[in-house]
Amino acid sequence: MVDSCILLDIFNDDDCWYQWSSKTLFEMSKEYDLVINTIIFTEISFNFDTCEQLEKTLAQLDIQTLEIPLAVAFNVNRIFKKYRKNKGSKKTPMPDFYIGAHTSYLDAPLITRDIARFQTYQPDVKLVSPEMDYRT
Repeated sequence: MVDSCILLDIFNDDDCWYQWSSKTLFEMSKEYDLVINTIIFTEISFNFDTCEQLEKTLAQLDIQTLEIPLAVAFNVNRIFKKYRKNKGSKKTPMPDFYIGAHTSYLDAPLITRDIARFQTYQPDVKLVSPEMDYRT
C-alpha cells in the first residue's frame, strides 16, 4: 500500500522527500504489487484536473486502486474506539485509520512517512518509512 504522502512527494517534486519516495516506490515495486485505496485516491486527486488524468498517472506508475472491503470498514470502528479511549478528539475516524486497516487486511507493508498514528493504533501494520523499514 502506498500512502498519499509518498505519491504527493513524487507528484509535487518535493525538495526533501522526492528522492527517498521515488527510490522506495521503485524498490518495493520489485517485490510487491503497488496499490492504493479510494481514500488515498481522494487525498491525491487535488493535484489533477480530471479523474482520467489521475487514473492515467497511476497506471503509468503501475499502481492499482482498490475498493475498501466491508470487513475493513467494520474494523475501522475498533481502531477509532481505541483512539477515543486514548482521549482522541476527532468525532469521526481519520483517513489513516482506513488506510491502516486496509493495509492490515491485505497483510501488506505500507510505504509512508506519516508513522505516528499507525504505530499507536495499528501496530500490526508493517511500515516502510525513512525511520523504520520492516525489511531490515
